[in-house]
Amino acid sequence: MREIIHIQAGQCGNQIGKKFWEVIADEHGIDGTGKYIGDDPLQLDRINVYFTEASGGNYVPRAVLVDLEPGTMDAIRSGVHGKLFRPDNFVFGQSGAGNNWAKGHYTEGAELVDSVLDVVRKEAENSDLLQGFQVCHSLGGGTGSGMGTLLISKIREEFPDRMMCTFSVMPSPKVSDTVVEPYNATLSVHQLVENADQVMCIDNEVLYDICFRTLKLSNPNYSDLNHLVSQVMSGVTASLRFPGQLNSDLRKLAVNLIPFPRLHFFMVGYAPLTAPNSTAYRNFNVAEITQQIFDAKNIMAACDPRYGRYLTASAVFRGKVSTKEVDQQMLNVQSKNSNYFVEWIPNNIKSSVCDIAPAGQKITATFLANSTAIQSLFKRVSDQFQAMFKRKAFLHWYTGEGMDEMEFSEAESNMNDLVQEYQQYEN
Repeated sequence: MREIIHIQAGQCGNQIGKKFWEVIADEHGIDGTGKYIGDDPLQLDRINVYFTEASGGNYVPRAVLVDLEPGTMDAIRSGVHGKLFRPDNFVFGQSGAGNNWAKGHYTEGAELVDSVLDVVRKEAENSDLLQGFQVCHSLGGGTGSGMGTLLISKIREEFPDRMMCTFSVMPSPKVSDTVVEPYNATLSVHQLVENADQVMCIDNEVLYDICFRTLKLSNPNYSDLNHLVSQVMSGVTASLRFPGQLNSDLRKLAVNLIPFPRLHFFMVGYAPLTAPNSTAYRNFNVAEITQQIFDAKNIMAACDPRYGRYLTASAVFRGKVSTKEVDQQMLNVQSKNSNYFVEWIPNNIKSSVCDIAPAGQKITATFLANSTAIQSLFKRVSDQFQAMFKRKAFLHWYTGEGMDEMEFSEAESNMNDLVQEYQQYEN
């Protein structure tokens, strides 16, 4: 019941997805070959949210892996959890998108998209009652941003009433891996505004900061960053997979967090995040964790929630917590910091409680916030976009794939409208 189909596109999406499946398989007691090795019947109770059971008693993830070049997929296939995935669900091209959104969206990606949709359709038919889709991708590259958004709009056409939730890695403020990031990101946001139901904004630079400052890792790598993202992803759907006192699901999240249809870009956070050597000195209770999730240092997007106001927020607690205490803390946060919450929504925070904490933890919380501060992220991308577009730099790569300059101007104005809307609801 209430299955979720997971799609990962491009190199970034596949690397996050790989880590995510490691976390999920671990939570449900599944080993690298799909065999159940756990010891708790609750692990199997609702395992069908993310896994189907194959004939040999193996569990197979409902995952579709998409890329325009075979490299990342080969790495997944030869990794520890490589045998977990169904071989038919690896869909890849050969040529790569070369960081070009137009290649991912119009030329190379469009050739591959039908075979991806076939796999998605097959997964959808295998489920009793499909809850929705989650997509992992980045907005800076070519495949994740171009082909990722193409897939989202195609799936939207076919399953208009299912939730579409994306985990999108946004361009970072200072560090950038790609010169044409502002173009790719703007064109993608233009698509996400129209076709996605929920977009969780994730930022590499901030994740590095969390690893370095909070977790005290001296040289964090992508694997550590992806682990942080995976914890959030697993937390969002914890209530679907394990019993709890106050359940939430993707649809409940959307209904409670999105006051206006276009404003569905969330900041995400996770607690507890502490350095391994200082864990012994902390007492993790609801108060402590609540304080941590509302701390700006814990937000995984490059915006400071103190520079905006929360329209809505959601906290998913996992572990043995009393709902009374959760409600008390949420009320506390709202009344103490009332000027950080918009006053025209009386109760801004949705809380849910799931009884089973992740392995090795007593209490954890996943935090999603719809805050007007996220506009700074779009503003920054928009400024970089304008600087390049004014001189028509790099445009020939996109027009050469059949794009029109009008599409750029359209995407730009759509993003600027989004910033205006956030601005408007702040006051």
